[in-house]
Amino acid sequence: MANGHLISIVDDDPSMRDALASLIRSLGHDVRAFASAEEFLASHELERFSCAITDIQMPGMNGFELKRQLSLHHGAVPVIMITARAEPDLEERAMSSGAASFLRKPFEAETLVGCLAQALEGWPNAR
Repeated sequence: MANGHLISIVDDDPSMRDALASLIRSLGHDVRAFASAEEFLASHELERFSCAITDIQMPGMNGFELKRQLSLHHGAVPVIMITARAEPDLEERAMSSGAASFLRKPFEAETLVGCLAQALEGWPNAR
């Protein structure tokens, strides 16, 4: 992946993980998919990720806590938060936590592609 980035997908829904991974791979990026925030944080490749796409609501650690852990221990990796939940304050909470973008499921593939491009803007090429 000479021009691609390593992107993580963190979602407890296997069909969503698979769909997002396929979409991101089609853009020329390498992808690692994780069923939980804990699994992602335990990855031996953690320092190589250029962006994390995470669900907010998951068993165990949620997307907000994942973002907090990344910020504390792994610097400025952009995080795109996604959710199917409808609470009106979720977008505000996501953005105030430092998320690069916030998307409510279902969303258009092109919308995620745009959010990812924006998150990766200026990020060093392939890590």
